Amino acid sequence: MNLHQLRYLNEIVRQGLNISNAAEALFTSQPGISKQIKQLEDELGVEIFVRNGKRIVAITEPGKEVLSIAQRILHDAKNLKHVGQEFRAQDTGVLTIATTHTQARYALPPIIKKFMKLYPEVQLSLHQGSPTQIADQVLSGDADLCIATESLSLYDDLVTLPCYEWNHCVVVPPRHPLLKEKQLTLEALARYPIITYDFAFTGRGRINEAFQKADITPKIALTAIDADVIKTYVELGMGVGILAQMSFIEKRDRHLRMIEAAHLFKPSTTRIAIHKNEYLRAYAYDFIELFAPHLTRQVVNDAMRHSADGGS
Repeated sequence: MNLHQLRYLNEIVRQGLNISNAAEALFTSQPGISKQIKQLEDELGVEIFVRNGKRIVAITEPGKEVLSIAQRILHDAKNLKHVGQEFRAQDTGVLTIATTHTQARYALPPIIKKFMKLYPEVQLSLHQGSPTQIADQVLSGDADLCIATESLSLYDDLVTLPCYEWNHCVVVPPRHPLLKEKQLTLEALARYPIITYDFAFTGRGRINEAFQKADITPKIALTAIDADVIKTYVELGMGVGILAQMSFIEKRDRHLRMIEAAHLFKPSTTRIAIHKNEYLRAYAYDFIELFAPHLTRQVVNDAMRHSADGGS
């Protein structure tokens, strides 16, 4: 048994059980991968995959156990490399952050600017995606940490840490009738087509919850994953927008007007998530603390230890 075999196993599963795609991703040959997986099965004495001819069609129950252990071993191997890098070159390396558009566009820029000033030799990489996609990137080792509002706490292998709370706001074109309301209500909002986030993004669950609790069915005219897209269609007069208040910037959004809506929708919490077995470089701790000052190295380590001991 060797690490190459475990990497092949992991990549086959990542590629949807497609050996050809796995071979391409790992810059090796399909027959070579097939041979190594067969050798691993022979050594372990179990079949990892269900096959139909030469095609892999499923992973067996013992295969799932083997995969879980293999992924832990691969993660620990990566951590060993990080330990060496930490003591050999403390201020150089790569930090990969997976996040959503709203965080990348509105919350992270000042943090990244400060971080790059502190660590000019660290290569910073931003991966954008849905909350599910970015969580999967951390779980697979493609990202060191992820930042989002939704879903992160649903993953058992992620340690999630609350960063800050934020509220939604409503955006409308100038001279829109809603601007005359003394205090905005859900009933008033529901008179107009609404443009807001796709269900998996940026506190959409809070919006749905508020309307459901009031027994109001809003007309959702358009959904998007991107606040800038929402604002564009509001400018075109296609409806009123509900978005994260941080994404409205008065100087830039001169063709729109913002209405406070914190009284209508419960606040949402943005979180950072880390693999529970991750070895963090010193600069990763510093990035986390820049983003959320209360998340000191001690706080992060305590949460990691609590997770490793079986806590939630």
